[in-house]
Amino acid sequence: MKQQVISPRVVAVVPQQQLSLVEERHRELDERLKKLGRRAYLTPAEQIEAAELKKLKLLAKDEIAVLRRTQL
Repeated sequence: MKQQVISPRVVAVVPQQQLSLVEERHRELDERLKKLGRRAYLTPAEQIEAAELKKLKLLAKDEIAVLRRTQL
């Protein structure tokens, strides 16, 4: 069976693209949270959404940290 050789340049691009995508997702979550935060009152559904957005934003932040560590 022939082994496939992957160029180091190709491997380096993929984590950078993934990092960019996760950073964009983090910004989108932050924008939605800010939009909800400007409201004087949140409905119960919006309160649940805000809590979920905070969790997703924290997960994205953790993923960003991991991706940045692996790029060093």
